[in-house]
Amino acid sequence: MSQIQGRKYDLVLKGGHLLDARDGIDGKRDIAILNGKIAAVGESLDPAGARVRDMAGCYVMPGLIDIHTHVYHKATSLSVDPDMISRRSATTTLVDAGSAGAGNYDGFRDFVMQQSDYRILAFLNISFPGIFGFDHNLFIGEATLAEMLPVDRCIAKIEANRDKIVGVKVRIGGPATGRLGLGALELALEAAEAVGLPLMTHIGGPPPSYAEVVAMLRPGDILTHCYRPDPNSALGADGQLLPEVQAARERGVLFDIAHGMGAFGFEVAEKSLALGFKPDLISSDVHVVSLGGPGYDLLHTMSKLLNCGMSVAEVVAASANAPALAVRRPELGHLGVGAIADITALQVVDAGFTFTDVRGQTRKGDRLFHPMAVYQAGREAEIARRTFEEPFFHLQPCACGGH
Repeated sequence: MSQIQGRKYDLVLKGGHLLDARDGIDGKRDIAILNGKIAAVGESLDPAGARVRDMAGCYVMPGLIDIHTHVYHKATSLSVDPDMISRRSATTTLVDAGSAGAGNYDGFRDFVMQQSDYRILAFLNISFPGIFGFDHNLFIGEATLAEMLPVDRCIAKIEANRDKIVGVKVRIGGPATGRLGLGALELALEAAEAVGLPLMTHIGGPPPSYAEVVAMLRPGDILTHCYRPDPNSALGADGQLLPEVQAARERGVLFDIAHGMGAFGFEVAEKSLALGFKPDLISSDVHVVSLGGPGYDLLHTMSKLLNCGMSVAEVVAASANAPALAVRRPELGHLGVGAIADITALQVVDAGFTFTDVRGQTRKGDRLFHPMAVYQAGREAEIARRTFEEPFFHLQPCACGGH
């Protein structure tokens, strides 16, 4: 057991199954919180008069981080309410994936980020206006003209906002880039290199190809939509992993799920997992089109990966520890002593649920992650109902409460 000596606790979470990949914990532990931070972790902590909450029957983990969302709410057509989606998906941190560019980031910062009850970080779009033409039955590419991608403006905005901006975002492929193609990726990489931050690149339909895009990425850059279905998947015509994808992983490129409305296919996911190509990061790509399915949110996407064969510990690590490190926020994503007490408690419930991918293919699942408690810096946060999943399971008895 490790703890801050000589101080009492505000709250002790007892008896949960702690999953903390950073600190190598996968087992029953108590967690003590003091002044919004983790004060002690041990197998049997003395509450010493602190409030106690029984977490028996729950997995207790670092607060979930959705590294690919769209939450520039009411200012961009694709974005959703960050507080609503956080309450529903048991997340404590949302990372917006390029909804805003240098031309409108200040509004995002002042009117959404600073007003939210939740932590919001952002990848800044290399496109000056951000994602401005995305909605139901509407797709206008924001990276089709080099004139819309002023590298100097992107750099300047990041330098003035390093407290919240964690990298550069670009959407590559099909109508997102049009004839500019890889030229947009070159400009985004130039900006990311100048500020010393990672690049997150969307991979859409060809051209350019998945192989061409991933071959240009640097260690620490993120290829988002890694399990997108054909055309332009991570698998070649022979059903094997593209050599460029394998080479990218070996040099440290990160691969992110980002389910959304067009980027998760069961066939690609199942074959990739069978080949040992697991995602580094699990995220939702939640936006106005995917909010009502088949992606829904981070928690539902985690359940899909669980039913595809990843373990509970692997899914949690890719949804908490790994995204924190990917955006260079090491104070998040773990529960070591001194860490911010962002905590998510989930049950894995038995369920008969039919999952659907972006092509309409279905798979029967028997387990769902269900939120039981969330803490932000030690303060208990609200959990919203998940009405789209509730009819398919009976909640198991759990001392930690929930709904």
